[in-house]
Amino acid sequence: MTIEALITAGDPQPMRPWPRYLLSCEAWRAVADALRSDPEPALLGLWADTAHVHALFMGSTPMIASVPVEGVLYDALSPGRPAAALFERMIHDLWGHVAAHGTDQHPLLDHGRWPILRPLSRRPVPNSAPPEPQGPGVVQPGQHQVSIGPIGSGAADPVHLRVTVAGEMVVRMEARLGYAHRGVLALMRGKPLRSAAPLAARIAADSTVAHAVAFARAGEAALDVDPPPRGHALRGVMAELERIASHLGDLGAALPGLPGARCGALRETVLRANQAAFGHRLLMDCVLPGGTAVDLAPGGHAAVLDALDRIAKDEPDTRRSLDGMAVSTAAGGVAGPEILASFAPGGVLGRAAGRKDDARRVPGYPPYGPPPTVPSAPWDGDVEARLRLRLDEIRDSNVMLRRWLADLPPGPVNGGVPFASGEGLGVAEGPHGDVWHWLRLDAGNIATSFVRDPRWLHWPLIEAACAGAALGDLPLIMRSFSPAASGLEL
Repeated sequence: MTIEALITAGDPQPMRPWPRYLLSCEAWRAVADALRSDPEPALLGLWADTAHVHALFMGSTPMIASVPVEGVLYDALSPGRPAAALFERMIHDLWGHVAAHGTDQHPLLDHGRWPILRPLSRRPVPNSAPPEPQGPGVVQPGQHQVSIGPIGSGAADPVHLRVTVAGEMVVRMEARLGYAHRGVLALMRGKPLRSAAPLAARIAADSTVAHAVAFARAGEAALDVDPPPRGHALRGVMAELERIASHLGDLGAALPGLPGARCGALRETVLRANQAAFGHRLLMDCVLPGGTAVDLAPGGHAAVLDALDRIAKDEPDTRRSLDGMAVSTAAGGVAGPEILASFAPGGVLGRAAGRKDDARRVPGYPPYGPPPTVPSAPWDGDVEARLRLRLDEIRDSNVMLRRWLADLPPGPVNGGVPFASGEGLGVAEGPHGDVWHWLRLDAGNIATSFVRDPRWLHWPLIEAACAGAALGDLPLIMRSFSPAASGLEL
């Protein structure tokens, strides 16, 4: 049997828009064993509640497999899917479930300083043990270590990078995360759907629309409601404006001198257009379950078009800047097809290595209609490919925005949501890849939830891409990935 057949043979649970399958421990074990030899389907996420562990796969359609936890144990998926290792560590830190035979048992979020252990478990316990000191790693003769961060690591959030070098060449890089854990999942529990929406919008500042849309779509699926057409259209406008602003910010950070400053100025133009059109520079809290919170303001249409005109006018100069940029990372900074096959990331990182994954196409959602063309690069997942692909995506978003703004449907922007029970899975394509939210509602309140940010799958690839690079090239490589940890530190 294929892995998809093993999963779909489980007991279907009433989740929308795709069913969740409850597997026996034996069936889950069979799936774990099959993952070792079959590269499909892709594992997108792994999380838990107090009694079960859930895995999100992308096969012919998205599907969730669930298994009861036996005592505190469940069979690890990381031996067959390396991407599962970070999730398994997070599950242990938050719920206390242990991945039997997992490839990495180190804590991810809990550095030993939390006042309670396993905060999302049925019975959290006080933490009385002192934090374990973090000593230096083992190095070979002729090697030494460079410690970077947690502050000033080159990421948008606190991250500790331990870089082992031999001379000027990076042998390996290890990222320690968890410094910005905020307890988002615990804060969401018990809140009404709309009251929790601001928490979803603040998971990652450069993907606030993507997280808000995925959260809203999960709630709408659970309650079996659909926003009005204008609400869908305005969500698309906001999402593409966010994509352009994020890509311009990443290009501005990577390009030296005047070209980088010009990208930064264009990003500011987009943020001002956001303020004029929707009342918030980052579009925070502009999306709610049931549709949007705001309509397009008078004058907003013209402000957005003016920003798009400026970006289109500047595109040739930015491309020429990339042509003249000396990218000295031929031996490093590569996240190629081979390693991506193990982690299946989407977004710029995946498409720069030839992957076609884009949630706007598959599984698709309004207002994107017929699947848009997904830019893909003919390079091998290097720094240049990731930078050029951002320019391609800015151009395509520009085209989509002009088309939508020319034909916005009339009517209300929000249809409201009832206070009812249900379970739903929602997805949105953000600037860095596919964002997934899973919710279980009890009489309109969130009983349990999980957030899968695309950057869960980025950190192992960043570590791999930096190996073999020159130490001086690390800043450029890091900027080409646009690393952040806030989406993981739930």
